[in-house]
Amino acid sequence: MPRLTKIYTKSGDTGKTGLVGGRRVSKDTVRLWACGTVDELNSVIGLARAVGVVEPCQRKVAGRKLDAVFAGIQNDLLSLGAELATLQKDFRKNTPRIGSKQVAALEKLIDELNGKLGPLEEFILPAGCGTAGALHLARTICRRAERCCVRLARSGKIGDHVLPYLNRLGDALFVLACWANHIRGIRETYWKKP
Repeated sequence: MPRLTKIYTKSGDTGKTGLVGGRRVSKDTVRLWACGTVDELNSVIGLARAVGVVEPCQRKVAGRKLDAVFAGIQNDLLSLGAELATLQKDFRKNTPRIGSKQVAALEKLIDELNGKLGPLEEFILPAGCGTAGALHLARTICRRAERCCVRLARSGKIGDHVLPYLNRLGDALFVLACWANHIRGIRETYWKKP
């Protein structure tokens, strides 16, 4: 596996970058918007972890388990980025891909946490603790990544599980934001209809 020995290469100075397989493309292509948005999403999830996903119970098994869930999601997002940066003709046997296993894991997480939270009475405002705020921001970025991938799917081939994964991840990030508030004893702020 090659290692980065130099961070800057100057090869992108003209507004082009290389995809996996070597093809050079403009940095403003739909494919690169999708890759960049997935990278942005991964960074915001990292921010949520940095501010303490489960601060009050970090030393407890539940806290470590939830942090491991986020580490898994971040790894999935790197695989997704690699998948999006690879044209169909350049896929190899070991090219990372998102599959049904990752989608099912998100569904299981959503069901588990949602069962503990109970039903929502009304739409909520994205608020609460710092972790919940970062997760709500991640959720909105996830939906943008999903929209980018919908557009990419119209103009090029993407994997069968890319859109279901991003759709479930957006739902999971919402539930996780609610969970972050719940474990801190912070009540959700409900939308007050005019």
